[in-house]
Amino acid sequence: MEDFFRNPDTASYAISPDGTKLAFAKPWERRMNVTVRDLATGDERRVTSATERDIAGFFWKGNGRIVYVQDSGGDENYHLYVVDAGGGEARDLTPFEGVRAGVLDDLEDDPEHMLIELNRRDPEVFDVFRCDIATGELTQVAENPGNITGWMTDHDGRLRAAYATDGVNASLLYRTTEEEDFRVLITTNFRETFVPLIFAYDNRLLYVESNLSRDKTAVYTFDPEANKTLDLVFEHPEVDVGSILHSKKRKVITGVTYVTDRGHYHFFDGDRAELQRTLESFFPGHEVAVTDMDDDERRVIVRVYGDRTRGAYYLYDRKDNSLSKLADLSPWLKEEQMAPMEPITFKSRDGLTLHGYLTLPLGVASRDLPLVIIPHGGPSARDVWGFDSEAQFLANRGAAVLQVNFRGSTGYGKAFWQAGFKQWGRGMQDDVTDGVEWAVAQGVADRKRLAIYGGSYGGYSALAGATFTPDLYACAVSYVGPSNIFTLLESIPPYWEPFREMEYEEIGDPEKDRELLTAVSPVFHAEQIQIPLFVAQGANDPRVNKAESDQIVEAVRKAGKDVVYMVKDNEGHGFHNEENRFDFYREMEAFFRKHLGLR
Repeated sequence: MEDFFRNPDTASYAISPDGTKLAFAKPWERRMNVTVRDLATGDERRVTSATERDIAGFFWKGNGRIVYVQDSGGDENYHLYVVDAGGGEARDLTPFEGVRAGVLDDLEDDPEHMLIELNRRDPEVFDVFRCDIATGELTQVAENPGNITGWMTDHDGRLRAAYATDGVNASLLYRTTEEEDFRVLITTNFRETFVPLIFAYDNRLLYVESNLSRDKTAVYTFDPEANKTLDLVFEHPEVDVGSILHSKKRKVITGVTYVTDRGHYHFFDGDRAELQRTLESFFPGHEVAVTDMDDDERRVIVRVYGDRTRGAYYLYDRKDNSLSKLADLSPWLKEEQMAPMEPITFKSRDGLTLHGYLTLPLGVASRDLPLVIIPHGGPSARDVWGFDSEAQFLANRGAAVLQVNFRGSTGYGKAFWQAGFKQWGRGMQDDVTDGVEWAVAQGVADRKRLAIYGGSYGGYSALAGATFTPDLYACAVSYVGPSNIFTLLESIPPYWEPFREMEYEEIGDPEKDRELLTAVSPVFHAEQIQIPLFVAQGANDPRVNKAESDQIVEAVRKAGKDVVYMVKDNEGHGFHNEENRFDFYREMEAFFRKHLGLR
C-alpha cells in the first residue's frame, strides 16, 4: 500500500532564470522540502527544513532566492517564505495569524520585489501589496473595495485589470494606467464566462476566455480601450479551452491546451510546435509536458508520464539537442505492473452523454469484478486521464475502478455544468448511479460487490449513495465529505463569502430551498444507511468543517449502525502528511477487504 501513497523521490523541478541551477522537492524527515542543485558541479543543498508540513509550492525569485508557501496543520492560511538558494535561515514574509497570502505577480524583471495578496485587513477579500524581498516591507498597491475576487497585472507588473462580483454577476474591470480608477467593461451573470487570461505582449489587448453566445468556452482577443471582442483565437467543438501558452523571451502567444478524453495542445507558433514534436519523438506512447524553461528558453524541464506511470523529469538542452534524465518520481512502481485507464462513454437515464474512465485490474478476467466508483470533488471540476494513485491501488487489489464526470462537471460547456445546479443528491447522484449500472450491464462489475468512495464533494456523493440508494452498494467511504448542506454553507471560509450567492444558485438557498436541501442532506436521513460506512476527516479543514463528519457519524450510530471514524488532528481538507495517508489507505484497504472481498 505504501508504494502507492508514499512521497515521491523528487518532484516539481524548476530551473533558475539563468539556467545554472535546479530547485526541486525532495523528502526530508518525511516532509517534502526544497533542494537546490548546481548543474555545473552537481552539488546539492537542502534549503528548507519543514518537519510539520510539506512545502506546498515554490518558485525561483531571481537566480539566488527561493520563495515558498506553507500552511499550518491544513488550515490553508498560507504564508510566504523566502530562503537563499545557497542555504541559510528562511524568513516569513507574511507573519500574520489567520491570514492567507498568495503571489499575484512574481515580477520576474524586478529581483527585489513581488506583488502579493493578503486578506489581513478584511478576511473576506484580498488587498494587493508590493513586498520587498530583502526587508519584508509591504507597501499597499490596491485596497479591495469589497467586491473584487481577482486581480491581474500586465507584462510590466502594473495592476491593470480585476474581476469583481455583486454575488451573482461578474464584471471585468480595467484601467489604462495605475493612476486611473478602474472602470467596468463588461458584466455577465456568473453562469457565463468572460475571463481575462493574459495581456498581449503590447500590454494593450487582452486574451480572454469566453462562452458568451456559445456553449463551450473559446479564446478571443479583446480590446479593453474600445471595449470590444475582436478575433476568435481558438475553439473546440466538444470541450472548453483550457490554459494559454506563451513565450516571454519571444513575446508571443504560442498555443492553448484542452482536454477531451486526454489532454491536447494546439500551437500557433512554429518554434513551440517543433519543440513539442522533438520531445514527443523521444517518448512515444507517453504524455510529454514542458513544465519550465530558463530565460533563454534553451534549457527545458520536461515531465513525461502516462496512465500507468507517474513518470520522470528530464532536462533538455535545445542548443545541443541533448536530453538527460533528472529523476523518476516513483521508481518503485513499475509501469508494466500498473493498470490502463480507459476512457468510457455512456448515456444517463435522461439521455445526457456522460464521459469517464474505467481502470481494470491486470491478470484477471474483466468479468464480475468488485467495483469502486470514485466521484470527483468540486463538484465544479472533472476527472482527467493520467496516473491516479487511488485507482491503481484499488486495481492492484483486484477491483475495477470507475470515475464519472457527472453533470455539473466542468470542461464540457456551460449547459452541462448548469445541468448540475441544485442537483446534489439528485441528477448528479443519478449519473453516478447510472455509471455503476452501466458497469454492471457491461458484465464488468458484480452487483453484489459495489462500493462508493470519494473526497470532498465526492465524500458527499459517497454518503448520498449510502443514504439514497442503500440497496446498491455493499459499503461506502466518505473522505472530508459534507453531510449537512445547511451547516456546510454556514461554515464556508471567509474568503469564499463573495461567492455565497453563487453557491446558493448552484447548490440551493438555505431559506428558499429549505425543503430541497433537507431532502438531499444525508445527515437527516441517516437511518436509511444500512451498509458499512467509513468516514475520515481532518480536524482543521477550512472547507468542510469537522462538524460535517461528526454529525453523520453521530446520526448513524444513533440509528444503531457502526461507523469506522478516523480523525487526524494535524490535517485539513485531505491528508497531506505521509504517515496520515498511510493510516487512511491502510484502514480503507482493510475495510474494502472485509466488505467488498478485495484480494
